[in-house]
Amino acid sequence: MTGDDDPELAVGADAFVQQGAGLEVAVVGAGAVGATAAYDLAREGADVTLYDRGQVASGSSGRAAGICYDAFADPLDAEIAGEAIERFRAFSGDDTFPFVECPYVWLAREGDTERADAIREQIERMQENGVVALELDADALADRFPALRTDDVAVAGIAGAAGYTDPAQYTACLAAAATGAGATLESETPVGVRADPARIVLEDGTEREVDAVLVAAGAHTKQLLADAGIPIAMKPYRVQALVASGDLAEPTCYDATGEFYLRPHPEGLLAGDGTEEIEADPDDYDRAADPDFADDLLERVRRRLPDVELELERAWAGLCTSTPDRDPLVGQLQNGLYVATGFQGHGFMRAPAIGRRVAEDILGGDSIEDFDPTRFDGDEEFEVVEGMAVDFEN
Repeated sequence: MTGDDDPELAVGADAFVQQGAGLEVAVVGAGAVGATAAYDLAREGADVTLYDRGQVASGSSGRAAGICYDAFADPLDAEIAGEAIERFRAFSGDDTFPFVECPYVWLAREGDTERADAIREQIERMQENGVVALELDADALADRFPALRTDDVAVAGIAGAAGYTDPAQYTACLAAAATGAGATLESETPVGVRADPARIVLEDGTEREVDAVLVAAGAHTKQLLADAGIPIAMKPYRVQALVASGDLAEPTCYDATGEFYLRPHPEGLLAGDGTEEIEADPDDYDRAADPDFADDLLERVRRRLPDVELELERAWAGLCTSTPDRDPLVGQLQNGLYVATGFQGHGFMRAPAIGRRVAEDILGGDSIEDFDPTRFDGDEEFEVVEGMAVDFEN
């Protein structure tokens, strides 16, 4: 697929018209966000080079869960998530990647009053913001989703604008679309970055000055910028997931009390939790799942899906990135140097929208003020918090 093969690969395409003509941009990180930004920049006439130290989607994007939903109580988060889902739908197809529509359910169990109250409040705020979300009791949940055990459920929410996809296929699709639109892909090419002026540093020390550099290198973003003398308030952390054989058509579900999620998968079911709330080294973390992880998680999943026969296929670990306020760092750090990181486990599901918006920012459009990366000094002390969790403050 190339950028010319699809009429969008075009949601929001008329927001800027060839504003990138003559602009030279380096994008560091061929994950979902970087590949999307490279595509949107190249389509608007920018001279884009997309760098990655490995292959396309070889980092966090290739290990992501692929869950997509707009069930956010914060208006900006909901807007970005809704925009992302629109683009997932528009980009997907037989020749690109699958996007499977699937309701998203999140629930709290009886006795978990704090999370139950938070879910009810979230649903109310979502409805006020125009998000299609409904509150269900245990009986209504059982009627709608017979596969779920519901006799221990205090309250559940359901969001219909949701689905799932293959993160590696999406990322490869957008990287191909970027090259089809004129971008150059430089995989297996580690680079450094520098500011003032913005430039790329190749392994042999050669420096290439450009009009803008976007660092969207996932968990490696912090170190890349630190090497340039620019600290950011971000910490990578380790998470775990598994795939099991079984028969589950729907829904995607987050058990807030049990702190795990599950979704249908072409091989049966994908589930995850296993968050380590400590900073991880992106160059030296254990990519294998912990010895007891799969057995423990499958036991909890079987409790939620009592009639689904599950057998472990594989398990693994990946990295997410956190910030002090759990909002990402997206935008200009210094003149010509941009960043997109700190997505708290929600980076892939927001990539179609974040990639486009940071491209617009680079091309002279609006930035996402709430995600301004300069809102922190970069030396803040903060604790890593699980990304997929009920937010008691919102």
